[in-house]
Amino acid sequence: MALSSDISTSLWQTVKAELRKHLPNSEYMNWFDGITCTGLDGDDLLLLAPSDFVELWVNKNFQDLLTRFVTLAAGRKMGYRLSAPQVERRLPEPAVTVPRAVAEAPSRRVEVAMPAAIKASNTFENFIVGPENEMAHGASLAVSNDPGHVYNPLFIYGATGLGKTHLMHAVAHSVIRRNSQARIVYVSSEAFTNDYIGALQEGTIAQFRRRYREIDVLLIDDIHFLAGKESTQEEFFHTFNELHNCHKQIVLTSDRPASEIAKLQERLVSRFSWGMTADIKAPGLETRMAILRKKAGVRGIALANDVIEFLAARIARNVRNLEGAVLRIAGYIQLGNSAESVTIGTVEHVLQDVLLEEAANQLNPEMVQRKVAEYYRINFADMTSKRRTASIAFARQVAMYLCTQLTGLSLVAIGDAFGGRDHGTVIHARKTVEGQMEVDSNVKRAVEYLLVQISSHRP
Repeated sequence: MALSSDISTSLWQTVKAELRKHLPNSEYMNWFDGITCTGLDGDDLLLLAPSDFVELWVNKNFQDLLTRFVTLAAGRKMGYRLSAPQVERRLPEPAVTVPRAVAEAPSRRVEVAMPAAIKASNTFENFIVGPENEMAHGASLAVSNDPGHVYNPLFIYGATGLGKTHLMHAVAHSVIRRNSQARIVYVSSEAFTNDYIGALQEGTIAQFRRRYREIDVLLIDDIHFLAGKESTQEEFFHTFNELHNCHKQIVLTSDRPASEIAKLQERLVSRFSWGMTADIKAPGLETRMAILRKKAGVRGIALANDVIEFLAARIARNVRNLEGAVLRIAGYIQLGNSAESVTIGTVEHVLQDVLLEEAANQLNPEMVQRKVAEYYRINFADMTSKRRTASIAFARQVAMYLCTQLTGLSLVAIGDAFGGRDHGTVIHARKTVEGQMEVDSNVKRAVEYLLVQISSHRP
């Protein structure tokens, strides 16, 4: 038995070494660093995940890659079985009584350290999950189910208006639903900074520290605002340590990864990577359509499919703008117009300013094609040609994939821009590139590089 255990452990260490070489460090740390090997069962390596979420995510997104590395390490055909420990869910910890300000209502459930409030509509039930935000949503859900013990901290990053704050608010709602006595502080890092400066000026630093440290969950939006603020960073460093050591949950959002926040102390960057880092990308066309249907349904509006597709195609980068479009249409209906009168022409009139702004910032397929052709060193004309050599075909598929992510065009319109190909070809291209990104780190890095380069050079 000891020999078998030694063999399986050695095998898993070899597999992990390969994974570390082929995956970005953040991805390896998120998904594989905490997995342990428990033995062998025939031709299967038995692995134990630290949580249900890691088990589900690895089995869904890395199955082929992990199987390949297990086989290579063993020198023969082998598989793996990954499971999470079957333990009873911990009951919520009893809250420690904290003195409240006299003016605060005793029934208040969510403390708001500064004016920023938890929105009632920002729940998990109202969040549309797509491939672009699936990991951030799953990690947020896991944190809300077992705060302080699953991913601590949870660091979510992405551009403005993609749902980071929604998920943070959803965590608060979910925690409170399970434990009505939970003490939660939600605040922006700018408000945290101003609160700290005020406490220094007024000589109330002890009260400030109690407000942020004697709690169960700390939710801080836009943590990148701390960049360059050395004194505030020092205070937050000690607040972070106090909460983390007491297994109190910390959730942070940013517009970029912690490692890319300039003038942020290295020790904070290190701590922000202790738990889970999850990014949110701009929603694809199908996700945008689902968001519009959900937002319209909440307001009792049934929009025609062609109107939904038109809006999803024209408003591509920001979920808030999608919600704003639905609000504007709802206002139009409330003025005495029927939902049936909401046609594409009506929408163009009602949302004229929004659509003009979106159009001014929207990439077109030609811009994407030129960047991809330049990167892969092929002729621009090959993006629309019938040539099918492997290098040209894959570059073309990458360009199609990027168009689905960046342009806001329908699948049919994207196919037309690639020499009149049909929408099925675009779907196949997207699936092919997504599949290659999962198993080939070089492809993943190339596509992510192009995403950043193209989206940062918008017209």
